[in-house]
Amino acid sequence: MKIKWLSFLLLLMTATSSFAGINIKETGGWFESAYVTWDLIEDAKSYHVYYRAEGGEYQELDYQLVRDYGTYGRADVVGITAGKYQFMVSPVDADGIEQTGQATESSLVDVKAHVRAGYAHFNYSGIGAYNDDGTLKENAKVIYVTAETAKTVTCAVVTSSSGKVEEFTGLQTIIDAKQKGYDLTPWAIRIIGCINYEDMDKFSSSAQGLQIKGKGAFSEMNITLEGIGDDATIKGFGILIRGCKSVEIRNVAIMLCLDDAISLDTENSHCWIHNNDLFYGNAGSDSDQAKGDGTLDAKADSKLLTFSFNRFWDCGKVSLCGMKSESTESLITYHHNWFDHSDSRHPRVRTMTVHVYNNYYDGVAKYGVGATMGCSVFVENNYFRNTNRPMLISMQGTDIKYNNPTFSKEDGGMIKAYGNEYAEKSNNFSLITQVESATSFDCFQADSREEKVPDTYKTLQGGFTYNNFDTNPDLMYSYTPDAAADVPAIIQGTYGAGRLQHGDFKWSFNNATDDSSSDVNQALKDALINYKSSLVGIFGYENEGGGESGGGNEGGGDPDPVEGYVCTFTDGIASNPFYSFNNANYSKTKGTATIDGVTYIWSLKMESRTEVQFVTTETMTLKLIFAEGTVPNIKINNVKVSSTSGNIITYELPAGSHILTKADTFDLFYIDLIGTSTGIEDSLILDEEEGDGIYYDIQGRPVSQPARGIYIRNGKKVWVD
Repeated sequence: MKIKWLSFLLLLMTATSSFAGINIKETGGWFESAYVTWDLIEDAKSYHVYYRAEGGEYQELDYQLVRDYGTYGRADVVGITAGKYQFMVSPVDADGIEQTGQATESSLVDVKAHVRAGYAHFNYSGIGAYNDDGTLKENAKVIYVTAETAKTVTCAVVTSSSGKVEEFTGLQTIIDAKQKGYDLTPWAIRIIGCINYEDMDKFSSSAQGLQIKGKGAFSEMNITLEGIGDDATIKGFGILIRGCKSVEIRNVAIMLCLDDAISLDTENSHCWIHNNDLFYGNAGSDSDQAKGDGTLDAKADSKLLTFSFNRFWDCGKVSLCGMKSESTESLITYHHNWFDHSDSRHPRVRTMTVHVYNNYYDGVAKYGVGATMGCSVFVENNYFRNTNRPMLISMQGTDIKYNNPTFSKEDGGMIKAYGNEYAEKSNNFSLITQVESATSFDCFQADSREEKVPDTYKTLQGGFTYNNFDTNPDLMYSYTPDAAADVPAIIQGTYGAGRLQHGDFKWSFNNATDDSSSDVNQALKDALINYKSSLVGIFGYENEGGGESGGGNEGGGDPDPVEGYVCTFTDGIASNPFYSFNNANYSKTKGTATIDGVTYIWSLKMESRTEVQFVTTETMTLKLIFAEGTVPNIKINNVKVSSTSGNIITYELPAGSHILTKADTFDLFYIDLIGTSTGIEDSLILDEEEGDGIYYDIQGRPVSQPARGIYIRNGKKVWVD
């Protein structure tokens, strides 16, 4: 929420030296996000946290982003553009009153833009819930999920071509509802803390776990699944993406998954998997599945994908790229990934066309890039540290040099290499270029990025040539590769691979033994098994069964709620279930509103992602009352409506589905719906015994003392005022 007066208040407190501030421990910026931590105050029940761009106005963070870690508090802002930002942290006392006199501002932090290079963004913008500038798309819905709410989180979903809206409960159940294909609303599903297998409501993929599935091939989903902070973790299951377009997964750790950590299986496009920490899966039945079946796979005509800035922790089979039945070139990018002592498949490519650049191969035990079945791979400006087999083509070069094919006896694929660096090479290092052997090589070593591979160079088995996609402007995106020598520092830096702050899970590999070992590191696996988030809870989130709309109960003094279509917000709870609230936060410090002699102190804060939804069966007049002394506005069905009568907005609505969202920032105290006239007749005729002068509700139940609203009397609908 914008609060211009806070900047003035802080200046005043600083000038008079009466400022008793919170002690801020740490602040930092990252990719389109930033964080702040602070020491807890003994008497504070909760905290409000605000952020602003340099020179701008403060806005209040969603309370779900303000978390308790026992000895300190932490808040993260996501979905912001590149620039400089600062925070302000303000404690809230036991009565729910914000203690602005103890608020403290942080220093400025630098926020950078995500690197949106690669095929996922090729001739396409706005993957998932976010615009390309890092901000949420208009009308995007934010769904917060914790271990405590994964079963109970709720969300309204459009489920028919006529616009029917139904409410679903549980994370997998909600995502399944979107599979119907009628709801294209962007969703940002935000994971807070660690969600374990047993925390979930159900799994729609028995092999993988959480399933994100479209109605058909390449169905537009507009889903971002993102972790908040440095500890967002999925443990005990993975994610299956099938038949989807526009899906993003970022800033989460996946530990001990069922099969693959993330599998893009069957006809996906424009998906972006980035800045994740990916660990061991559960052991499979095959001898090469001790670390899990796979980590990040793409297959079955999945295309136009980007895998970037991910960290693979000692994974066995990192990334299978293509099966045997792909009918397209697919076009996939791997860039700025950290292959941290992982073993093989970085990636292993069949059939597809793949660009592999600026990745850090850090102590790889088996091989780096493997090419088979007519694929074309451009391997550019990567840094290979102690990687004995940087590149392999099936059934030629190093793959058969020692009479022991490394991966399969499939036909070969073609690799073009340029600008790569090879460091700490052991005695077993082998890289054979076309200069050494024009027929049995590991890669064609180009002299420039623009050099084309002549058709005279073919795979020894299968006779495939390189398709030169990287020099075709119709097939290649714009990008600026980093120098290979700079890659390790970039990948391991603040804005590097893996989660924010490189995640809360810390582990150091022993290069002397781990570089060459492909065995399970049992100490690492034990640490993963024993991992727990240090998250205590969300400040003010006392009723965590709420889910998407959230809302804490801080106690208060509003009168009891009124019946009918009236809705107020006593104790931070919407009084009328006729209305559906998404991303709702409440306050009792935003002024008052007096209606019919009753003063209300609790309000709904109309914030950027707040939604109020309801359905009317006839033409009715909507009445909205805001804080006294304001001249409010609001969006009604996406149309901005401003008050012409002080703090009250009235607006005639036709029959149908309706949604209220934020225009500018105002606080809503009271909602009501009023029929267009009293005594309205309707075609609904009840049984004769109901035509007796008694009032009945819409469900046909007798009402002795009707409040304001629609009732049935003598076989007709009537309005009682």
